[in-house]
Amino acid sequence: MPVTLTTPARNTAAHPGAADCRLPVLGDEVRAPLAGGGEIGYAALDYAASAPALRAVWDEVAAYAPYYGSVHRGAGHLSQLSTDLYEESRRTVAAFLGCRPDDELIFTRSTTDSLNLLAGALPAGTQVFVFETEHHAALLPWAHHGHTVSYLPAPRSTGQAVATLVTALADAAPGPKLLCVTGASNVTGELWPVAELATAARRAGARTVLDAAQLAPHRPVDITALGVDWVAFSGHKLYAPFGAGVLAGRADWLRGARPYLAGGGASRAVTAEGGAVTVEWQDNVARHEAGSPNVIGACAIAAACRALTGAGFERLVAREEELLSGLRAGLASVPGVRELSLFGPQAARVAVLSFVVDTWPSEAFARALSERYGIGVRDGLFCAHPLVRTLLGADQEAADGCEGPLKAIRVSFGAGTPAEHLERLVRAVRELVAEGQPAA
Repeated sequence: MPVTLTTPARNTAAHPGAADCRLPVLGDEVRAPLAGGGEIGYAALDYAASAPALRAVWDEVAAYAPYYGSVHRGAGHLSQLSTDLYEESRRTVAAFLGCRPDDELIFTRSTTDSLNLLAGALPAGTQVFVFETEHHAALLPWAHHGHTVSYLPAPRSTGQAVATLVTALADAAPGPKLLCVTGASNVTGELWPVAELATAARRAGARTVLDAAQLAPHRPVDITALGVDWVAFSGHKLYAPFGAGVLAGRADWLRGARPYLAGGGASRAVTAEGGAVTVEWQDNVARHEAGSPNVIGACAIAAACRALTGAGFERLVAREEELLSGLRAGLASVPGVRELSLFGPQAARVAVLSFVVDTWPSEAFARALSERYGIGVRDGLFCAHPLVRTLLGADQEAADGCEGPLKAIRVSFGAGTPAEHLERLVRAVRELVAEGQPAA
């Protein structure tokens, strides 16, 4: 049964930024209180943590809400409609990712959930290769699930990244192998040479999983063109913050693994006899989607995929690069501000940028941006502790996790960011640096 929902009309005239291909987002009208009195329009510049929901996504979810029903659980009208919408959402996201005909797409809770699911599905004896520069969601699951992990040192160029992997794979023992790599750094925004790394892995008989959490909101992701075996991302970074994520790719290891969770939906048949329970598990995507599926989350991710595709990624990328160029130039003009980079200033990157200020602790600086200018950024180690410490040139023992003194400031933005927010940030940084940190 095809699913057609009527979405409420949007007042695009209330969002003049849409004319320059800025996409309207929730939160545009939020006001932030200022320490000196009064308030100002809030500048949300922490998209890398969670991006605001696109209004188009919210409209689609609102249109569906009256029709909410259980998925794969009933013969009634609403259950059937919800099931059709859920499966249509799966097809929409698979098309967005350029999935191959025999790929499977599993809805999860997040990128972290997706990569842990895959870690639990790897064949026994799999050796995993991961750069120590990865976000913790990609760095930590493999050893946690009992696999042998080769942590590759931080490369200082894309070419060095490929060469490091080639050497590591050449020295690897026989058996199944997996490379996990990010598409774009959550700290520096720098793009990684995913296609080249996947080619090197494939030549050595290894598979590749792409952490696209930071890549998918900013660039098209095509699993076929990149030559990767799986891709994982989170809806809340793709303008659909409703607690859902995606793992998409090859089916064989997933179908051969124990179900990620035991429960209804993952089971095809359950029988009790002689005091024992016997389970026949599903052999398709349902195998790893136990429990009542998050149809709202799936619907939201699919809506975001449609919105980004409809807006035209080329236009969105061009606008982002223009804004990013201006931001980097503005920050570079302020004495004592240092942008963090792994591959160098000319490396291609998305709209994620981290920096330090020589005369300010990062936490105090981020607080001043919020209290005095209504600007929301993030400070810390960004759940990528080894990478940030490397970029800071810090002694490993000098920073004690997220509570340590060595931190950075991260600015991230996207399709919903007004140019004024970035201009305000540069002006604020210049003023705060000129004033210096207030005495305690």
